Amino acid sequence: MAVSMIAPAAAFVAVVAVFPVVYSVYLSFRSATVSSSGTWTGLANYVGMFTDPDFRAALVNTAVFTAAGVAIEFGIGLAMALALHREFRGRGLARTTALLPWAFPVVVSAMMWRLMLQDQIGVVSWLVHSIGLTDKPILSDHTSLLIAAIGVDVWKTTPFVALLLLAGLQTIPGELNEAAQVDGASNLQRFVSVTLPMLRPAILVALLFRTLEAWSVYDLFWVMSDRGLPSLSTYVYSGVRVSQLGFARGDAAAVFVFVTSIAIALGYLLLFRSRDSEA
Repeated sequence: MAVSMIAPAAAFVAVVAVFPVVYSVYLSFRSATVSSSGTWTGLANYVGMFTDPDFRAALVNTAVFTAAGVAIEFGIGLAMALALHREFRGRGLARTTALLPWAFPVVVSAMMWRLMLQDQIGVVSWLVHSIGLTDKPILSDHTSLLIAAIGVDVWKTTPFVALLLLAGLQTIPGELNEAAQVDGASNLQRFVSVTLPMLRPAILVALLFRTLEAWSVYDLFWVMSDRGLPSLSTYVYSGVRVSQLGFARGDAAAVFVFVTSIAIALGYLLLFRSRDSEA
């Protein structure tokens, strides 16, 4: 009886979610085209992908963007969450204001910052050149553009990290900190010994969500750089679109992104589980 009740939902999930993934993996080992699955090529698509300079550049950009962006967002987001968790006058307004950047769609944020980074008219570009950080146009220099993309991502998504961590802080019983304070623990000791261990589930969710989202970044790079800054997702799109005729290699790249995303998620889960067992 139970099997017959869940069978329609299971079949729907299999058709919508499982089959496309399995079929994509299958096509990544063939000389697939838009109209045909082609012949079996083994690991040729993956070998060609890893030897492609464009893929390696996209991989480095995505790795740097993910590592730097998530680390900065977590640090600032934790500080924001701790500040917004304290009781002060106007706390509700402060929380609402802090979340405003997150409310902007990614494309809108990218276009807005791209205009501010324009060499001739952008206020950010003028400020950067005025204080002597660089004398090159930001949007035409690869390093400056990548740093700018990380900065825009931090500006937009740090409030999301702060919101998740703030929700975690709300679940920590106040009696624990009060007991530690009575025992003579300093603010730092209470933060390390009480707050962080109790906040671990929220930290896991925040890091996992943001890392996976950053690892699959597409629209921010596409809009800010006008297709000049490749990521793994833009590399996949460039391969699978009909006009490019690189369907097989693009499909292999898509499988690579999928598998590495699962590996990242499992890595986080294992890391936090091992720390829980040590505690």
